[in-house]
Amino acid sequence: MSLDTSIVPVWQRGYRFQYEPSQQAHIILYPEGMIKLNESAAAIAQHIDGQRTIADIIANLKQQFGDIEQIDTDVADYMLVAQKENWIKLDK
Repeated sequence: MSLDTSIVPVWQRGYRFQYEPSQQAHIILYPEGMIKLNESAAAIAQHIDGQRTIADIIANLKQQFGDIEQIDTDVADYMLVAQKENWIKLDK
């Protein structure tokens, strides 16, 4: 994994993760609209709280779903896409 797992991901200002009953899914809400997340993305996003490192998030998911090797890659991919889409900040 090429991502520094000691980074603490933080939602961008104005972005909020929540469950939306009308969509029957977790979403990221932002001023211009919303992004509907699939189950995998929601499982990762729910752990972004501005306090947990990426390593903490991976550990929590492995505890929740079992020590599946793919979790490391899935979390890294999600973080990089979310950063590229400007949903989160990945600053040290």
